[in-house]
Amino acid sequence: MRIGWIQKLVNKWPGKKIFGIYRFLPMFFVLGAGLEFSMINWRVGEINFYNTFKRSQAKSIVESKIEKYSVQ
Repeated sequence: MRIGWIQKLVNKWPGKKIFGIYRFLPMFFVLGAGLEFSMINWRVGEINFYNTFKRSQAKSIVESKIEKYSVQ
């Protein structure tokens, strides 16, 4: 029953003859851009995704340098 409405939606999507399966690419570009925008601009308190990512990346760099110099 669920597949029926999904199939109807897919078949109604324009550009089937010209682009085939690639007619969905613009939708995925827009969804990807929206996700990227939300990761940059949505904050929980003072933290967003990129602050967390940069912090973990800096921590791993410092740990690797500490390990490198402690071995010598």
